[in-house]
Amino acid sequence: MRKLVALAAVATMAMWLSACQKAVTPVTDDEMSLGDPKAPVTVVEYASLACPICAAWNNEVFAQFKTKYIDSGKVHYVSREALVHDPALAAAGFLTARCAGRDKYFKVVDAVYHAQTEMEQGGQPEAVLQRIAKENGLSDDQFQACIKDSTALAAVNARWDHYVKDDHINATPTFVINGKVYDGGYMAMPQMDQAISDAMAQRKTGG
Repeated sequence: MRKLVALAAVATMAMWLSACQKAVTPVTDDEMSLGDPKAPVTVVEYASLACPICAAWNNEVFAQFKTKYIDSGKVHYVSREALVHDPALAAAGFLTARCAGRDKYFKVVDAVYHAQTEMEQGGQPEAVLQRIAKENGLSDDQFQACIKDSTALAAVNARWDHYVKDDHINATPTFVINGKVYDGGYMAMPQMDQAISDAMAQRKTGG
């Protein structure tokens, strides 16, 4: 997969972030997100398209989480792109999702997560990504131009470098719920329920 893109060196990983450390980067209007920005709870997920645990959370939890919290207006969900496990695969997947457009970004991300095992076992990740791109409106030429776009590649590397150095993210998935960091990886739905309940309660009390 590394032939897809010549990734710039990813910054050395920082120490792990704990809830008592400074807040992570504030959410901006141009981030990839779902739901009402004015929702009482903001859930930020740092995830890599090459991360098996991230794929498991997406495939097993995200649909229920979306229906219960995002679609109901309770949560504003923000996705932040991480480059771990196989950085080249993650970068190519994120570039493809962005090239498909904001309205299809999460559809492409979901398709890549569901195809992760196929890419690992089949050994042809570029072909799988190209198929996903075509299913989401990109021609073969557009796909090739997309994953070879040096400016876009530099941007995704810069974002990840920032998350590592300034937000102290060094593993995925990491969730930040109303500013509190949950760094234990996979969060099953009951854990997510409790974390969101805690965030809502804290918001009501002004804590």
